Amino acid sequence: MARFMTLMHIMTILIVEDQKGMLQSLKQGLEESNLYVDTAQNGLEGKELAFSKKYNVIVLDVMMPGLSGIELCKLLRNSGVHTPILLISALDSVDDKIAGLEAGGDDYLAKPFDFNELLARIKALDRRNNSDYLSDGIKTIEDLEVNFETKTATRNKTHLDLTKKEFRLLEFFIKNEGKLITKTEIATNVWDIDFDTGTNIVEVYVNYLRNKIDKLHEKKLIHTKFGIGYIFNPK
Repeated sequence: MARFMTLMHIMTILIVEDQKGMLQSLKQGLEESNLYVDTAQNGLEGKELAFSKKYNVIVLDVMMPGLSGIELCKLLRNSGVHTPILLISALDSVDDKIAGLEAGGDDYLAKPFDFNELLARIKALDRRNNSDYLSDGIKTIEDLEVNFETKTATRNKTHLDLTKKEFRLLEFFIKNEGKLITKTEIATNVWDIDFDTGTNIVEVYVNYLRNKIDKLHEKKLIHTKFGIGYIFNPK
């Protein structure tokens, strides 16, 4: 039995939420679901914990005094912390969601939410972070070389400075090389969110990636099918 327990993947979660009642409720629910949980009631406490310990997923409330969830998210990403981040907030407009994702968040959940949905999203973020899209360690397409172990890429032997989200998008493109993929498929698989036709988050990140891997090269790898989606390295 002891050996079996050591083989189990037990997640450690950090929740940063300034509403004490909600914080305790989420902690209790996650611990009853067999997750380890650390908590912080403000962004500064959350910052200290996030830098001092390794977590599987960090849950950040967007609106907190002192250091907001958005500010903390940016700070963690700029400091090289790549832990999946789920932002939770009573702000649920398209612009709010885009701001959260562009700050480095991996998912965004509007309050009030069902606890089971929160749990499902946490598990999805952890599963996605620990899964490999491809069995090969290195993939070469034309003069693009992608290393899935080190999460790095070069084109024509020049290093590409990709963010975590841009690399995630590139992985998904490579997995579906030569296939037409829709914006909905990209939003679902790269962000774990339902695609909203009122947001241009997919177009924004495709353009970010295109500027880094295609802009200075005659051979273009990302091709747009207007009104439908994209094809990566069409056959």
